[in-house]
Amino acid sequence: MTTSASPYRSWIKPAAIGAVVLAIAGIGFATFSHQQQAPDVTFIGIDGQKISSQDLRGKIVMINFWATSCATCVKEMPQMVDTYNKFKGQGLEFVAVAMSYDRPDYVLNYAETRKLPFKVALDSGGDLAKQFGDVSMTPTTFVIGKDGKILKRYLGEPDFASLHALLQKSLGTT
Repeated sequence: MTTSASPYRSWIKPAAIGAVVLAIAGIGFATFSHQQQAPDVTFIGIDGQKISSQDLRGKIVMINFWATSCATCVKEMPQMVDTYNKFKGQGLEFVAVAMSYDRPDYVLNYAETRKLPFKVALDSGGDLAKQFGDVSMTPTTFVIGKDGKILKRYLGEPDFASLHALLQKSLGTT
């Protein structure tokens, strides 16, 4: 026996699913279309030099959270060096931030033996990782625009072709 409500039941479930999908898509778009301001922090370099995020304003900046014990970090570091060397003359700044659990002597040894050409900072207390959204996965890399807004966050090793395209566009060298 069929009731008069059964023709309506056939479209209720797909309509509800469609509404949920649209709501999730809308939230995702709103979340990712709004660029977040990078935190106002001071990095302490392995040489003791202080680097303030305010000092970096007006430049495109890459912040790379890494650790000497992270296999992916060690694997990607030569490409990070190549990326920095390719774009430094166009205004790119780069700060490699060693995680709080990384021994400072290991970081210093790594930076010296690999002759890292960019600034290397220690996050001894974990405060920098917290301020950048509780970074716990390494590597995590942020690209920050001239206005101090986060343009992109890479979890894991970035696709270097797309990273280079983003840097070219941001630096105005396309």
